Amino acid sequence: MEYARPDGRQSAQPQPLRRRHPEWIKVRMPGGPGYTRTKGVVSSLKLNTVCEEAHCPNIGECWGHGTATFMLMGDVCTRNCRFCAVKHGHMARLDPDEPRRVADAALKMGLSHIVVTSVNRDDLPDGGAAHFAETVRQLKRANPGSTIEVLTPDFQGNEAAVTTVAEAPLESTTTTPKRCPGCIRKSGPAPNTNARCASYSASKRSVRSCGPRPA
Repeated sequence: MEYARPDGRQSAQPQPLRRRHPEWIKVRMPGGPGYTRTKGVVSSLKLNTVCEEAHCPNIGECWGHGTATFMLMGDVCTRNCRFCAVKHGHMARLDPDEPRRVADAALKMGLSHIVVTSVNRDDLPDGGAAHFAETVRQLKRANPGSTIEVLTPDFQGNEAAVTTVAEAPLESTTTTPKRCPGCIRKSGPAPNTNARCASYSASKRSVRSCGPRPA
């Protein structure tokens, strides 16, 4: 039996296939002591992470290094974006103990920089802004030397909600607007999936109004 060679000629021996992609792009299966430890902390405290819910391919690397991005207010989103793997549908009630558990997880994981995001909660009057702010306060109380970065929803253009988050003792806040109507389909009982978004200028204005952070 003859085998085709890369140059098109025939060979009696099978030729190894050439990889078209560099070796570093290959994603390895999650595992190892760091990954197991991170998964144990997240699971024991009943927390959600965007790493799991959004099916992030880098979860093995990040969790292996003991880091994770916490996702607040449940694992179900009021929006059904076609590009996102997070579930959508009927929302659960907010868990008032979640901010404390996030702070506890960050402390157990020894995080010096903590990243927090959330699902969209268009069913809530403030979009969950107060819940974000309380989480930041709990994090600072438990981890006073840490820096905190929050990635919030667009709050449907509610500048008061943006200000609520910006006034919390955090170091960085970013709004993630979704302005493309074709990318969003209505989900469950929430009627405002295509409502206007908080603009960048509005978010910046809210942050500036809070004044400089103490050193």
